[in-house]
Amino acid sequence: MSFKNYITEIPNFPIDGVGFKDLSPLLSDKKMFRWAVIDMGNLVNKPDYWIGIESRGFVFASALAMHFGGGVVCARKEGKTPTAKHTISYDLEYGSATLEMAHVEHLDSSRAVIVDDVLATGGTLQATNQLAKEVGYEIIDNLVLVDLLFVPRTENFDLNVKSVITYE
Repeated sequence: MSFKNYITEIPNFPIDGVGFKDLSPLLSDKKMFRWAVIDMGNLVNKPDYWIGIESRGFVFASALAMHFGGGVVCARKEGKTPTAKHTISYDLEYGSATLEMAHVEHLDSSRAVIVDDVLATGGTLQATNQLAKEVGYEIIDNLVLVDLLFVPRTENFDLNVKSVITYE
């Protein structure tokens, strides 16, 4: 059975004209979620760190780390990181946002894969790449469950992103 059968579209959410891909049915089905995580992890070289983008990227980064090994690093929304941090602001499909990541003094190794649930315009993924590099990570891959190929990417989007599911 296709993963797409476990993804529903919510029209006009969070704003008019945007079709939100609800992954809740996939996440709640233990077999489909496990298969999705395994399929995602098999697309990339295994890193030392999985960098999850808030908030659903945390779910996938954590599951990938549990199955394939490695640590989890969180790219968080503004105001959520209590320690020394790096920040970056960027534009979204329907607004703007700021991400932050804790400053790391010593890394045993810095190889990381950035993980999110859905790729739309790519602004968040681009910002996270820049932020992670500033913190000191070597980005070896970008990984999402769903790639919305029909959504125009942000200007100068040049990342190679691997995905399990695509919508054209």
